[in-house]
Amino acid sequence: MSTFPSARTAIVTGAVSERGIGRATANYLAEQGWNIGIIDLDDALCQSTAKEIAGNYGVKAHGVGANVASEESVRAAIDSIEAELPQIVALANVAGVSSPVPYLELDAAEWDRVLNINLNGVHYATRRVAESMAKNRIGRIVNISSVSAQRGGGTFSKTPYSVAKAGVIGLTRATARELGEYDITVNAISPGPIDTDIMGGTLSQERKDELTKDLVVNRVGSTRDIAAAIAFLISEDAGYISGQTLNVDGGLYMH
Repeated sequence: MSTFPSARTAIVTGAVSERGIGRATANYLAEQGWNIGIIDLDDALCQSTAKEIAGNYGVKAHGVGANVASEESVRAAIDSIEAELPQIVALANVAGVSSPVPYLELDAAEWDRVLNINLNGVHYATRRVAESMAKNRIGRIVNISSVSAQRGGGTFSKTPYSVAKAGVIGLTRATARELGEYDITVNAISPGPIDTDIMGGTLSQERKDELTKDLVVNRVGSTRDIAAAIAFLISEDAGYISGQTLNVDGGLYMH
């Protein structure tokens, strides 16, 4: 069994939005003693979020602005985080965009936008951290898919989103297979309805009640539900779990 270094860093992409899964994850991991690397579009917000997390939890944090849809941008951001913080042990690929455009109204630009951010972005960040993790022979990568990938939509977002999130599951499995020899695990989390702005703004009570009808639990999910699942999958104790898709969805999709 590979053990973690005492000082370890987790990188979270899409970690700036105050109501988002990424921000909840960064806070949750910092609370557990992880040093935090933050990547999001706005460099100034990344820096201020990092400062806030460092102040609140007494860990080191470093934020860098990057567009995950650009490999060059992602690599530069991770290089910067690696130079500033302890060894990168974990990556949570949370950055993503929604896409409610109906298929018959879909144009090439929207298709490319969603695939570039939601799938290529996961690949670019994974590809870069895998280099460092392989060298150090330890790593945990968690990608965010969606119940939308398994059910063909049926949520706020439609086809390109479902396709990208299904691609994330394929990428998770393939990289788990290839990177396993370096003691790197790769898993995906497939959230059901979570109360974040990606669902088209804050969910009204009426919308929450409507969504809850399809679940076996009595509420929609919170960002903390997903953060806790990420924290488990990147923990030292989760080293025998790889290539899996964990549904954190209130029982919406059982297979």
